[in-house]
Order: sequence, then structure tokens, then C-alpha cells
Amino acid sequence: MKRPLVLLLLFAAAAVGLTACGQSSEDKAKSQVCDARADISKNVNELTSLTLATASVDGVKKNVQAIQDDLGKIKDAQGDLKGARKQQVQAANQAFSEQVKSIVSSVTTNLSLSGAGTQLKSAATQLASSYKQTLGKIDCS
Repeated sequence: MKRPLVLLLLFAAAAVGLTACGQSSEDKAKSQVCDARADISKNVNELTSLTLATASVDGVKKNVQAIQDDLGKIKDAQGDLKGARKQQVQAANQAFSEQVKSIVSSVTTNLSLSGAGTQLKSAATQLASSYKQTLGKIDCS
């Protein structure tokens, strides 16, 4: 008779422990936003550190694609955020996404070999500035 009671108590304790360890959907979304934000920051920093000697078309495309993928992850997570945080993330993601599209468009048009380095550096600087003004303001601490 003691054995079933002990098993029942152990099962109940385990169930409570597992429930307490789970993350809410909002916590998961915040984590997803912050992870994507950190990856965007890394890619923006890589782009701003490029020089004509170190830049490659494939490398730049890889950074830009990674940024676009991370923006998609942030957009996917927005629905699980609440209140002011949700509004802040939506506004920042939209503004930064528009800036990325504009910069990518300007870099891929009217590109000459002589102006490529200058244009790429300018675009990376604009992207870094836009990041600081938008996604960089999201609190991930």
C-alpha cells in the first residue's frame, strides 16, 4: 500500500518540476528575437569591417542572406510577444527590413568596379546606423 502512494507522489513531483521548467511562448519568442538580433549584429559588423581587399561577392551575399533570414525569424516570433515589446519589435523589424531592402537595391544598381568599394562601405555604414536605431534598441538583457 505504501508503494503506490510513493510512486504517486514521485510522479506528481516530477510533473510539477517539468511544468516549472517550461518556457512560456512569450519567453521563447523573446529568446528567438534576441538570438536573431545578435546574429544580425554580427553580420552587420562583418559587413562594416570589409575592405575592397577582403570583400567577396559571395561573402557579402552570405551576410545579407543571413540578415534577411534573421529578420524572418523575428517576424515569425512577433505574434507571441505582448504589449509594448511586441509593438517595439514589429516597428524595429519593419524599419530595419525596409532599410536592408533599400540598401541592397542601391548597391546592386549602377555598380561600377571603381565605385564598388566606396558604395559597399557606405551601404554597410548605413546598415549599421539603421541597426542601432531600430533593432539595437530592443532590450535583450
